[in-house]
Amino acid sequence: MAKTDFKKHIRTVPHFPKKGVMFRDITTLLKDANALKEVADEMAGYYLKKPYSIDKVVSAESRGFIFGAILAKELHAGFVPLRKPGKLPAKTIREEFDTEYSKDAFEIHEDAIQKGDKCIICDDLLATGGTSKAAIRLVEKLGGEVKSLFFLIELEFLNGKEKLKGYDVFSLVKYDKE
Repeated sequence: MAKTDFKKHIRTVPHFPKKGVMFRDITTLLKDANALKEVADEMAGYYLKKPYSIDKVVSAESRGFIFGAILAKELHAGFVPLRKPGKLPAKTIREEFDTEYSKDAFEIHEDAIQKGDKCIICDDLLATGGTSKAAIRLVEKLGGEVKSLFFLIELEFLNGKEKLKGYDVFSLVKYDKE
């Protein structure tokens, strides 16, 4: 169990990126070395207890990269970035999705995941589940097996976890209202 109340390290910014949204700003957690270390320990501790090893940690641009890279290092796994269209240099596949605010897409290199790779999808935030479902589809199209999804923050009131039924979902901080 974490010694730190991670919520106390997350700043809420009203009306960003649009009116009515309470944005959960993680930069205040990231700048605290002890809190960041505890997040890393909590993430790794959860997965090191699992009866399987992880081959790849797949993370969404851009804040997901922070936690994904840390988790990959802790689990001795590879790191795979999901990028916005046109940002990866080699041959890619693409998946479109809806977010809380707009439509978007991710791309992944065709050779990033090998058939049978056991993967964790790692992102900073679970809201509606749209980005997570797109990430799952990309990993599975390449033959990978999604073993779990990690989120620093889960906005429970948006019911994103409902879209992820059948998958292990682990989040450290939960908000039950805007």
